[in-house]
Amino acid sequence: MRKLLLILMLIPAVCSFGQEAEWLDIDYVGDGIEGHKLDIHLPPTGQSSYKAVVLIYGSAWFANNMKQIAFQAMGKTLIDGGFAVISINHRASMEARYPAQINDVKAAIRFVRANADKYHIDASFVGITGFSSGGHLSSLAGTTNNVKEFTVGNVTLDIEGNLGAYTNYSSRVDAVVDWFGPIDMTTMKECKGVNDEKSPEAVLIGGAPADNLDMLALLNPMTYIDKTDPKFLVIHGDSDNVVPHCQSEFFSAALKKYGLLDDFITVAGGQHGPVTFNEETFSKMTEFFLKQAGMQ
Repeated sequence: MRKLLLILMLIPAVCSFGQEAEWLDIDYVGDGIEGHKLDIHLPPTGQSSYKAVVLIYGSAWFANNMKQIAFQAMGKTLIDGGFAVISINHRASMEARYPAQINDVKAAIRFVRANADKYHIDASFVGITGFSSGGHLSSLAGTTNNVKEFTVGNVTLDIEGNLGAYTNYSSRVDAVVDWFGPIDMTTMKECKGVNDEKSPEAVLIGGAPADNLDMLALLNPMTYIDKTDPKFLVIHGDSDNVVPHCQSEFFSAALKKYGLLDDFITVAGGQHGPVTFNEETFSKMTEFFLKQAGMQ
């Protein structure tokens, strides 16, 4: 009887009962930090494995535990599309300066690839999406595929990092959906200048943006674009009063030059989440990932 109970406990719910399986608060680095936890959600269809999409919340980089909010915002549409959804935390800007946040994202992706069989994930496709600062980190993950270190001017940063036990695995992502992410911090103020020393990006880099232009370049996903990067879908509301719409205009133009832009969707009357998040845009996101994953 004890053996039978043990066997039943080891069978995922998705296989035994046809219900959505989930694993919560997995420590993807192994250091016990709140910002290094992730949740994995599987569709209730009983497949042996699922291609995956990573979700990153928006918080102006200030939060270290909003993975559930990201899943609530856009997880269902991806689950319904047949994807495993991995919603991740990252360290907050006030506890660790950049590039800690992108190091965290890459560590989470390496963890997913290394443990794909355990969590019924088909690691042949790992997409990524996020909103606001999560859109920035998702975009940065996409344009820094295969980038270890990078230098601009007098500043060199370790973009990949060495967190966790799976540094021999790839942190590559295969498709990106950027929801109104800040991209070029030199144009965040009225699309033509830097914000002040009290801005979120100032906290993230640990100094006034105007005094740290090399660091701003290393924070900018456009700095790293090349033809080997994945395809992008960019979505932004034209009434966003937090991240200027021009951020996505600039980014989309840069992606288009390299043939990486699948589409740039401007939502009329779309704000920083409200209106921009809607049934049609969620469907566009899912359709994009399905196409990039070869599932259509």
